[in-house]
Amino acid sequence: MAFGHRRSLLPVFFLCCLRICYTEHEQDYDVNCYQSSASTYTFVKHAVQAPPVSYYDYIIVGGGTAGCPLAATLSEKHSVLLLERGGSPYGNRNITELAYFSQNLADTSPASPSQRFLSEDGVINARARVLGGGSCLNAGFYTRASPEYVRDVGWDGALVNQSYQWVEKMVAFEPPMLQWQSAVRDGLLEAGITPYNGFTYDHMYGTKIGGTIFDRDGHRHTAADLLQYANPDGLMVLLHATVGRILFRQTGGAARPVAHGVVFHDAAGVRHRAYLNNGAKNEIVVCAGAVGSPQLLMLSGVGPRDHLESLAIDVVVDQPMVGQSMSDNPMNAIFVPSPTPVEVSLIQVVGITRFGSFIEGASGSNFASHYSQITHELRFGMFSAQTGQIFTINDMNDLPAASSSMRGGFILEKIMGPLSTGHLDLKNKNPDDNPSVTFNYFKEPEDLQRCVKGIETIEKVIQSKAFSRFRFQYISTEELLRMALNFPMNLLPKHDNASKSLEQFCKDTVMTIWHYHGGCQVGQVVDKDYKVVGVDALRVVDGSTFNFSPGTNPQATVMMLGRYMGIKIQTERRETDDEVRRKS
Repeated sequence: MAFGHRRSLLPVFFLCCLRICYTEHEQDYDVNCYQSSASTYTFVKHAVQAPPVSYYDYIIVGGGTAGCPLAATLSEKHSVLLLERGGSPYGNRNITELAYFSQNLADTSPASPSQRFLSEDGVINARARVLGGGSCLNAGFYTRASPEYVRDVGWDGALVNQSYQWVEKMVAFEPPMLQWQSAVRDGLLEAGITPYNGFTYDHMYGTKIGGTIFDRDGHRHTAADLLQYANPDGLMVLLHATVGRILFRQTGGAARPVAHGVVFHDAAGVRHRAYLNNGAKNEIVVCAGAVGSPQLLMLSGVGPRDHLESLAIDVVVDQPMVGQSMSDNPMNAIFVPSPTPVEVSLIQVVGITRFGSFIEGASGSNFASHYSQITHELRFGMFSAQTGQIFTINDMNDLPAASSSMRGGFILEKIMGPLSTGHLDLKNKNPDDNPSVTFNYFKEPEDLQRCVKGIETIEKVIQSKAFSRFRFQYISTEELLRMALNFPMNLLPKHDNASKSLEQFCKDTVMTIWHYHGGCQVGQVVDKDYKVVGVDALRVVDGSTFNFSPGTNPQATVMMLGRYMGIKIQTERRETDDEVRRKS
């Protein structure tokens, strides 16, 4: 079955058997792009091919960073349906190639794998809309959660390590360390972020080289690649399948609601239904992310009663904590123009401080060259999501005139936690629309102080001997702060004293690093086994369940969690079956 391409009308379709790549124009293709062996999955189809009604042992909503490893694991012995609202990452060079990394985050078209949203705080953000989820869009840094985090969450440490290793065999690599990243590393050590821990996936205080999901040739490996572990006879993946509602049934007045199916629509707007097969252990698992999972629970009638009734949504369970405790780790960055050439690099080095801030960096050969004659926008690598919509060439008037001044890198800090939290509310009943999200950045004073200390550490790195060849000696750190304030990374007003007050600088230049979480937290919305409280046969397994973001960057732990919970669910099912056999 062949599909035509309708520009601006329908999402772009990628048939797994096609070997095509997009160039800068939607209608052009590049037949020489990188292709993973995973691009020929036989079990991946478009939702328009789905029957009106289907039945499975497990239905997973969201083919992202957690959903893919979970589906691969459960498919080993059971029938699994994985529903992904976006398309395939394979054949799209903006996803697979490091050199085109910024294109997706700056793309606001309906076909983009990145769906932009603006938080009520005035910070531009993005959520994934593609098989593989955020691992298709992020800067690629791969690092584990700390042993303390694993202990505090209550996970089985041995199974956690096995699950990390399962992921790492497929998608994790050691990055090449070139001159700019090496200078950041050595500058961090000069700044006192010690000891030096070398290359490691482990989370430990000091400076280290972390892993990356980009291989040595600059090809990205995503959570979608983990589907290579799947049993092809046990898995069906449907693309461009947007779930609008989870279906519940309730028999008897005192019985708890039981999730037994979902309603989804395909790219043509046609509705389909998928139901669970008969069986007490069959389940629906929501893996739609920290925005999508609480949104879907609310759309399905699980959430705060007053809020749901205001939108004429039938209440299945009055659960006031759905959508609460939303957090986003604030990021602040300083751009350091370089007098000498630098490599193109994303996150490779991290300084893990004892005061609760993580220092990282990304560099580019000439940021000014990423000016679009079509949109009149500048693209700034991993900051393109923030700058792509609102930073025009006119803002260059406040920067040094030479185009070489835009050659250099961003050194950033992200605070741990955070302690500040917000909330998520529905705007309407359309699952394709973004909900309203408030993160309340720096509401808690401790978060702000961690940012200040992080910026102070960045200043020390910039002033270090190791980094001296990559900065103009005549540009002071205060001037660098002022330059950073001229990058409209958010829609917040700027203050005149922000280059002198680091507290104000943190508030004025706050950005996202796309590590938002919460909304379905363990102990509030789900129990320790990730089962939704108040209903049966429904779990949430993704970053929405986190109380704090794990490690310096969460993607490794989210992928691990998908594998971990797949094994846990299988083990729970096997133990139940064994118990039934013993009793019979």
